Amino acid sequence: MTATTSQPITLEEFLKLPETKPANEYIDGEIIQKPMPKGRHSRLQGKLCTVINQITEEKKIAYAFPELRCTFNNRSIVPDVAVFQWNRIPFTADGEVPDDFKLHPDWTIEILSPEQKPNKVIGNILYCLQNGCQLGWFLDPDDSSVLVFLPQQQPELLKGSDRLPVLKGIELELTVEQVFGWLKMAL
Repeated sequence: MTATTSQPITLEEFLKLPETKPANEYIDGEIIQKPMPKGRHSRLQGKLCTVINQITEEKKIAYAFPELRCTFNNRSIVPDVAVFQWNRIPFTADGEVPDDFKLHPDWTIEILSPEQKPNKVIGNILYCLQNGCQLGWFLDPDDSSVLVFLPQQQPELLKGSDRLPVLKGIELELTVEQVFGWLKMAL
């Protein structure tokens, strides 16, 4: 992540700026550009969204959005995967998904990219938890580990056959090795 502004701007000013690719985030008065996703990142992000949505969408339990801008309190962030419980998705009057999500996700998933600083990414997960998020995952593809964050608890480092926690009501059983096993596509 690299800062793209030299002087602080307000959240309102930031939200008036055009979207960029890769996405910019607004954190503590600064605009910080996320790195462009690479192969491992994209694969894990896509599989996580697919697997979660296969279990949750039809039953209207939750939905996993890739790269969705979430603006709440004084930040505007773009988690790699933002999972919202169905009853919290702010549908329009026509029942469509809105463009703007001005609320925190229920479950935030971040996948570390080589160019990212871990503490900045973890800072976004912690901010989500401090503002109502129920679960955070921080995936590190380099050491095949997941740091799990739950409100009011110490983070837990999971590896190998450790089972990953999910949101209540989601019938999904995944281990860390299953998630990182998705990277092996040619076998």
